[in-house]
Amino acid sequence: MNELDELRGHGRMTWIEAEQGWVAAPDEIVNALSNDGFEECKPEVTTSRRNHRPAGGMWHGINRSTGAVVSATWVNRRLGPPALVFITMDGQSLRGDTSNSGSDSRREDGGEA
Repeated sequence: MNELDELRGHGRMTWIEAEQGWVAAPDEIVNALSNDGFEECKPEVTTSRRNHRPAGGMWHGINRSTGAVVSATWVNRRLGPPALVFITMDGQSLRGDTSNSGSDSRREDGGEA
């Protein structure tokens, strides 16, 4: 996943251990996944009942070359951007720790380690 690695390298997505998620702009995550060969198959946006602002969203993609499936789910923060984003690939969470991210995030075929 070259594009996600690039976002991480430039500080555009940051792992927050206490939240078990990434602080990032959802559109940048979705664009990175698309650039890495994932095609959108199901987008969703949720709204708050009070003010109808988007409370969060979800994006699912598939890489037709490899069969890998990715999901990005985000929750917009009350204090503004960026959102808290949770990313899974083939059912495995993409985490910021070295025990997981080194193998999962750099697989060229997008499959499980």
